Amino acid sequence: GLALLLGVGPEAFAAVIAAYTVGARVVGVRPGMTDHQRAALLRDAEVAVTVTDRSGAPGGTDLRPPGADLPLDELLAAPDDGLRPRVPARPKDVARLIHTSGSTGVPKACAQTYEAMTAAWALRPRDWPPAVRELAGRLDRFLVFGTLASQVMLEYGLLALAAGGVLVSADPPDLPGALVRHRATASVITVGRLNRLVTELSSAPADLGGLRALMVSGSPLEPARAREAAQVLGPVVFHGYGQTETGMISMATPADPPGSLGVPPVDLEVRGPSGRPVPAGTEGEIFVRTPSQGAGYWGQPALSDEVFVDGWVRTRDLGSLDARGRLWLSGRIRDVVIVDANVHYAGPIERLLARHPAVMEAYVVAVPDDATGEAVHAFVVPTAGRVPALDDLRALVAARLGEACAPTRLTVIDEVPLTAAGKPDKRRLTRGT
Repeated sequence: GLALLLGVGPEAFAAVIAAYTVGARVVGVRPGMTDHQRAALLRDAEVAVTVTDRSGAPGGTDLRPPGADLPLDELLAAPDDGLRPRVPARPKDVARLIHTSGSTGVPKACAQTYEAMTAAWALRPRDWPPAVRELAGRLDRFLVFGTLASQVMLEYGLLALAAGGVLVSADPPDLPGALVRHRATASVITVGRLNRLVTELSSAPADLGGLRALMVSGSPLEPARAREAAQVLGPVVFHGYGQTETGMISMATPADPPGSLGVPPVDLEVRGPSGRPVPAGTEGEIFVRTPSQGAGYWGQPALSDEVFVDGWVRTRDLGSLDARGRLWLSGRIRDVVIVDANVHYAGPIERLLARHPAVMEAYVVAVPDDATGEAVHAFVVPTAGRVPALDDLRALVAARLGEACAPTRLTVIDEVPLTAAGKPDKRRLTRGT
């Protein structure tokens, strides 16, 4: 395993391409993980070599990754031996491990093979569906930022290159400033960043005349927010839907109705409780099958069997298809909160909150948030005679699971409402927010 702790830039991009060229099993490490999460990730992924640049280097000697640690600048300064790379990888070998939040609080890794990665849509112009083709035509100067460990940032960056565009690294990645400075025509953006951009431009307009596309990804975009963005920015907002396990599932263009996710270009079924497809307009669980989907979760066969079923991927999302074949999301089966495009399971947050001496029971739900797309709302039953404070609970969660998992809202309740089956009824909690 080869771990990459890198930012975004030409050197980092070269390191990513080189890693795949030699057939490595690449592990991307995204920012925002706690020391505990990063250490567990590197251990469980069986990392033998780590490449770091200044933006991704660990903060202290006690955080050094396992195995050899190679600074990127030293690799770039090494002389070229002139030898052609030997590529031992085969199509069914794992090309990369893409991490997302796990139900235990430790990130879980979805394994994608070289065969699946080769079948991905970004580098196959002849296979681009209409929405992707329209987006690709707008990626002349594509602004990248953050980390190439982001599946979305890397794949849309590759799409821009395949379309003949140029990648422009934003440092700092401030918006709208970076869009103006770099004369960017396009970028990827989370719902929270989009909301902040629209708010800022509404009060302090900037010249974004060259902007042609903002690809919104990571969490649902409320229809009202989509309409507001179109009023301020013009017809530039694309909205993508996908998962770590599947890659892109569907994409809405500026011409699609707000709230719609467009017509899926992959095999997709909306299934009812019987496991069979339901008619158009009927809500059900979304199952998909894509050429680039994962092969399973690294080292977690039971979870793999639950999600990867007979060649299909259970998205654990609820939705429906309309009469024109457009996809609409309506909810989730999985108990998660998506903060700044990163998935966080409720279970680890609830268990940690319940360890606080002022908390007897804890339940968390996702609520819309203008800054991050969604945020954590905690409902707690207090210990007798104690009054839990939001700041204390936030500090507890942030220290162990990261700032994104810390609740932004706290509601103290006498007891949690229950379903007919006697389970916590989070829908009733959510309706009360």
